[in-house]
Amino acid sequence: MSATASSSALCAATRSFSANPVARSCVAVPNSAFSKKLRFKPVAMATLGARMVAAPAVALPASLDFETSVFKKEKINLAGHDEYIVKGGRDLFPLLLGAFKGIKQIGVIGWGSQGPAQAQNLRDSLADAKSDIVVKVGLRKGSRSFNEARAAGFSEENGTLGDIWETISGSDLVLLLISDSAQADNYEKIFSHMKPNSILGLSHGFLLGHLQSMGLDFPKHFSVIAVCPKGMGPSVRRLYVQGKEINGAGINSSFAVHQDVDGRATDIALAWSVALGSPFTFATTLEMEYRSDIFGERGILLGAVHGIVESLFRRYTEHGMSEDLAYNNTVESITGIISKIISTKGMLAVYNALSEDEKREFEKAYSASYYPCMDILYECYEDIAAGSEIRSVVLAGRRFYEKEGLPAFPMGKIDQTRMWKVGEHVRSTRPVGDLGPLYPFTAGVYVALMMAQIEILRKKGHSYSEIINESVIESVDSLNPFMHARGVSFMVDNCSTTARLGSRKWAPRFDYILTQQALVAVDNGEPINQDLISNFLSDPVHGAIEVCAELRPTVDISVPPDADFVRPELRQSSN
Repeated sequence: MSATASSSALCAATRSFSANPVARSCVAVPNSAFSKKLRFKPVAMATLGARMVAAPAVALPASLDFETSVFKKEKINLAGHDEYIVKGGRDLFPLLLGAFKGIKQIGVIGWGSQGPAQAQNLRDSLADAKSDIVVKVGLRKGSRSFNEARAAGFSEENGTLGDIWETISGSDLVLLLISDSAQADNYEKIFSHMKPNSILGLSHGFLLGHLQSMGLDFPKHFSVIAVCPKGMGPSVRRLYVQGKEINGAGINSSFAVHQDVDGRATDIALAWSVALGSPFTFATTLEMEYRSDIFGERGILLGAVHGIVESLFRRYTEHGMSEDLAYNNTVESITGIISKIISTKGMLAVYNALSEDEKREFEKAYSASYYPCMDILYECYEDIAAGSEIRSVVLAGRRFYEKEGLPAFPMGKIDQTRMWKVGEHVRSTRPVGDLGPLYPFTAGVYVALMMAQIEILRKKGHSYSEIINESVIESVDSLNPFMHARGVSFMVDNCSTTARLGSRKWAPRFDYILTQQALVAVDNGEPINQDLISNFLSDPVHGAIEVCAELRPTVDISVPPDADFVRPELRQSSN
C-alpha cells in the first residue's frame, strides 16, 4: 500500500517510543562480520580507480547459517563462498502444517504492491496443504481497497477481510505490508496491538532502519522476521500462478530473523517463503536487507536504469538517430534482449554475442561509464546506511498532504514527456515476441552499471546470494519484463512509494553524470581502460551467477502487453 492510500488512513502522529533503545551503530546480528563498518578511504577518483582495478580484493561475505527442523537446508558455493539456502516448490506445501505450528491466523496488512500477491499465494498454498489456518486481510475502515480484496476472494462474511487493528490484534503472524512511510508514522500503534509471543513479519527492513535512526529497536514481547521477495508483488503472484503448471516457478526471497522469542521464528519464516512460491530462499539480516533493497531500487532496478535510458535516448537523437530507433536502442534493448540474455546465460554472454567491432563499442561504453555509475551508487549506499535516505522517504510521505499552511505535493507522473510518448508508439507497432536489438553501446553502459552495483555491495559485505538477487535476478527476471511490456515510465509511476520516490530523486543524478562525464570521455576519445575490461571478463561473480541460474525455474514470467500492475490506490485516484 502506498502512502497515498495508507498514510491518510493511518495518520497517528509519531511520538517517542518507549522500547529499549539501542545505539545507532550497534545492531545485534547473527554474525560478527556484519557489525564491522566497511567503507572506502577518501581518495581521489584516479587513485580510487587505480586501487580498485589493480587490487580488486573482495570483502568476504559473512556466512549466514541457520537451523531448520522442517525444511531441507542446502549448501551452495558462490564465488568460493559457502552459503545456505532452502529450495522451494509446490511439493513442499505439506510441510507447511508443521512449520506453521501454533499459527491459527495470518493477518496480511495492506493491499498495495505486495499485499494482494502474498495474501492470495498464502491462501492458495495453505488450501493446497489442507490447512485450516485463516489468511485475513486487514485494511483501514472505509478503504477503497476493500473492493479489490473482495474481488480476490476475501470477505467479511467468512472472516478473511476486516479492520486493520482487529486483524493485527487477532493474528498470530502479522505481515505488515503497508507503505514504508505509513509504517514509520504508525509503528507505535501497530506494536501496541501485537499479541504477546506473536510474530511480526516484514517484507522490507525499512522499519528497522527508521527505528535505528532514532536509537530504537522492536519491543521484546513478539518475534520479528522478514521474508522479502526479490520482485514486485505482481511478479510474485504471476509466477506463482504459472507455477501451478510448472513446479517451482516463482520469485526468490531472502529471509531474516531479527528476534525470536520462542524458537519458532526460522521455520515460520521459511514456511512463509515457501508458501509464497519462492524457488529458493537465502538468509540475510534485516539491516543488510533494507540497505541492499533501497539501494537496488535507486540503482539498477529502477532509478539508474531510468536515468541511463533518458541520457542515451537524448544522445542518440542528438546524433541523428530517429526517435523510434533511439527508443529501440535504449529501453527496448535493455528490457528485452539484454535482460533475456543475462537472465538465462549471464552478463558475459551479452559481450560474447557481439562482433569484434561491437565489442569495441561495448568496451568504450563500459570503460567510460563504470566509475561515474559507481560514484553515484557509492553516495546512494552511504546515504541509506546513514539513515538519510530513509528519513527522506518519511518526510516525503508527509508532504503528500497539506500541513503547516503549505499545499500538498503528491508525486506526479513522468510519462508525458517526448521519450515516453515515443515508447507508446514503438510498443504499439512492435511484433509479438520482439525483444529489441542488442545495441552494443547501450549494453556496455547497462552492464557497467550492474557491475558497479555488484562491486559496491561486495565491498559493503553483502553475501553473493543477496548481491545477485538484488542486482541481477530481480532486475532481469521481475522488473524489466514488466518494463518491456509497459515501459520504464509506467513502472516508475506505479511501483512502491519508496521506489517511486527513489527513482525521481536518483535517476537525474545518473542521467547527468553519464552526460557530463561518461559521454564526454567517449567524445574526447579517452582510451579504454583495459584493466577494467579484463576485470569484468574474469570477475568471479559470473561463476556465482551460473550457479544461481541452475536454480532458476524453467519458466519465464509471462507479461502480456496490457498487463495491469497499477497499484489499487493509484488506479482509484486516476478515476
